[in-house]
Amino acid sequence: MHYLPILTTIITFIFAVAVFRRFRSRHGAHLLLWGIGLVLYGIGALTEVILLFTFNAMALKLWYLCGAMLTAAWLGQGTVNLLVRRRGVATTLNYALLIVSALAVVMVLMAPITTAAASYNPALALSSQYKEILTRSGIIILLTILLNIYGTFTLVGGAIYSAFIFWRKHVLFNRMVGNILIAIGALMPAMGGSF
Repeated sequence: MHYLPILTTIITFIFAVAVFRRFRSRHGAHLLLWGIGLVLYGIGALTEVILLFTFNAMALKLWYLCGAMLTAAWLGQGTVNLLVRRRGVATTLNYALLIVSALAVVMVLMAPITTAAASYNPALALSSQYKEILTRSGIIILLTILLNIYGTFTLVGGAIYSAFIFWRKHVLFNRMVGNILIAIGALMPAMGGSF
């Protein structure tokens, strides 16, 4: 079980480098935002690796911030930038996400750690312990829910829409399948978080 976060971290950062390389050569805000989303996911996975060995308050806060709050929204925003053609909409949503993300960063970094941190057990799943350790205000919980709904809707919806377009036009079968896999892959963490 401990190998999963380590493997996830390595694979995620490899994908992030590939996306940033593509951004450097082709440009496009969608690639930049997807790259940022992958880095956030990688940081979340990396902090989980750290927390496998010892408790660290900053690692817990980064795990929550990057893994639970921001990743889906930034990946979904990349999809918005790829698919939304109406002038100014994607840019406005980019700024809104940046502002909400900055608020989330401040709120999570300022959130107190409870005395339950002393009983943190690296052998137990982090997801079963963090609620007793990290004090999450109502606004943090609300931001987490809203960012995840927005991110899941835009990422999964965009992938399904793209797959449908490829299917309807009878072109690029491999991209149709890839988009279906992206939608499934994005739904799995969303369903896990819902449970």
